[in-house]
Amino acid sequence: MRLSILDNGHRRRAKLFFALTSMKSRVDSPDIVKMLLYRPGFLSKPLLDITADAMRGPSYWTAGEREYLAMSTARLHECPFCAVTHAELTRIAGHGEIDPDDPTSARPELVTAREFLGVVSQNPDQATAPAIPDNAALDALRVNLVWNIVNRLANAFGFVLRDGQLHTGTRALHRFGYRFPDFLLTEGHRPDQGDAVRNLRHSVLEAPATTSPELRHAAATGSALPETVGPYLDKVRDSSHKITDTDIHELKAAGHTEDEIYELTVAAAVGAALRSFDAGKATLGS
Repeated sequence: MRLSILDNGHRRRAKLFFALTSMKSRVDSPDIVKMLLYRPGFLSKPLLDITADAMRGPSYWTAGEREYLAMSTARLHECPFCAVTHAELTRIAGHGEIDPDDPTSARPELVTAREFLGVVSQNPDQATAPAIPDNAALDALRVNLVWNIVNRLANAFGFVLRDGQLHTGTRALHRFGYRFPDFLLTEGHRPDQGDAVRNLRHSVLEAPATTSPELRHAAATGSALPETVGPYLDKVRDSSHKITDTDIHELKAAGHTEDEIYELTVAAAVGAALRSFDAGKATLGS
């Protein structure tokens, strides 16, 4: 990955987890798992609370259909790591109701949801209420919120799939329902804001961290950013697939630490995803 801290900056318990699971599966831990277990109190705990419910909790959509929506979002972001992963998960979680390789296999409601999420993700100000039940649209928006964040981070941090990881990783995700053992995610105290999305917003944008809340809010919105990070964070929000190793090298050369880059990248990704989520909810009057 492009940040060394995401490869080797973990706590002892996470390193032990990597060693044990890699020994059992004979496959290295995927980049997504390494990122999620780096400073989990900052991003991962609140994000995974949303993810487990959105992807495997009660829903208007089947698990396979939710994976299909996640795959569609990944394709919008031109994120091969996530697109391939969710295509495989669509096959694993589905029961033949949707074929990831055949868009015509989607039922009409799913097509409507996919198109709605496409507009919400790329042009949130132009979103209008979809012709599906409100609960179906809200369930789809929660799926979209998660992967609008993760796709941007996967692109920015340079996630790649290595030999064996697609098979073992997707089956583990499906088996455990996007849940991790609590001992891996416990890290300090974060006050409960009363809702998983509010917890995510607070943790990433407002809670104490290496960077200031003011700078993280600026990263989330794109306003009043220092010249050294502004163009990079614009890419994170709007065109994460265009980020290269050079972008990260330039940030380091300008004096930004890897933890600063990590926090600001996460803040930009979360800010952009929340903008889409809030715009989608507004079309439903909620």
